[in-house]
Amino acid sequence: MQQRFRKPLFVSVLASSILLASCGDAEQAAAGAGQQQQMTVGVVTISTRDVDLTTTLPGRASAFRVAEVRPQVNGILEKRLFEEGSMVSAGQQLYQIDAAMYEAELASAKAEIARAQAAVKSTQSRFERSKGLLQDKAISQQDFDEAEAAYLQAEAQLKIAQANVSRAELNLEYTKVKAPIDGRIGRSQLTEGALLSVGQAQALTTITQLDPIYVDIAQSTSDYLALQQAIADGRIETNADNRAEVVVSVGENGNFTTKGELLFNEVTVDPQTSAITLRARLDNPSHAILPGMYVRAEVGTGNLKNAILAPQTGVSRDPRGRAIAFVVNAEGKVEQRYLQVERTVGTNWVVTDGLTTGDKVIVEGLQKIQPGMPVKTEEVK
Repeated sequence: MQQRFRKPLFVSVLASSILLASCGDAEQAAAGAGQQQQMTVGVVTISTRDVDLTTTLPGRASAFRVAEVRPQVNGILEKRLFEEGSMVSAGQQLYQIDAAMYEAELASAKAEIARAQAAVKSTQSRFERSKGLLQDKAISQQDFDEAEAAYLQAEAQLKIAQANVSRAELNLEYTKVKAPIDGRIGRSQLTEGALLSVGQAQALTTITQLDPIYVDIAQSTSDYLALQQAIADGRIETNADNRAEVVVSVGENGNFTTKGELLFNEVTVDPQTSAITLRARLDNPSHAILPGMYVRAEVGTGNLKNAILAPQTGVSRDPRGRAIAFVVNAEGKVEQRYLQVERTVGTNWVVTDGLTTGDKVIVEGLQKIQPGMPVKTEEVK
């Protein structure tokens, strides 16, 4: 009798357990749906603003001026009057060449002047007397012409002697080899006792002016043409003289930066690299940038009007490499958008298609959302 009543009791308990379990699952599903509806995501509301555009390009520094110092007279090098690697000023004496021969030439030229002056005085007196004698018909016309010619020849010899003195003084001054420009001087290629000659191939030393300094920047033709097209379309505005600002950084971490301006674009394209050379001039007071140094140049390319910027944290890529963003639409649901992005500006993408003013781009909570899911929004600053 007791065994007959155990089965119905067991079935009843089992049915009750199943009923309670199904009720629990329904309550969990309802609770999950409620949690999904109340999920809050951080969004950024899209707006338009004007953006100053820059392009980072590689470049090489080159000296503002370079002067190779060579002798202008022949002679023996007597002294070096500068410290290698120091700063020199234009007109500062660098070397002294043996001047004994040129001092003798100057003295000889001055003696020639004295003799020419005496000849002029003598012939001039004879010429003045000949004028009166000719009027009195005491001498012939031929004698007068000869006196006049002698006087004119003596004056010409005096001018030649004066020119020789100027040349001798100039040669004597050239024995003092001077710096043609301001800048940092390099090492001396020749030492005292070396024989110097005019037009020799080897320079005595080299002076390099480092402040300001040039930076030659290479820009691809595709980027250049895209920039010109954007300017023609009116999306980018530039200055009338196209003197864009350039900021140059050197070092692995960009430890040193300096500013300057873009001077001009090269008129030809390098056939090997298909690049256009841009030249910029920058201040370099501390001489941190040296000729031949690799630099990173940030070149201002204009002002983009009414740009739509999307935070980079809210833009990702699908397996095909397309840019996508999740936005909260007018119904409060998640919507996936495909974007056309052009470039980065700071921490934002410049979006040319896919977003409009007022769209709410999700930047926080992206891991827990799916398209079509209703969410609450909280503006992220």
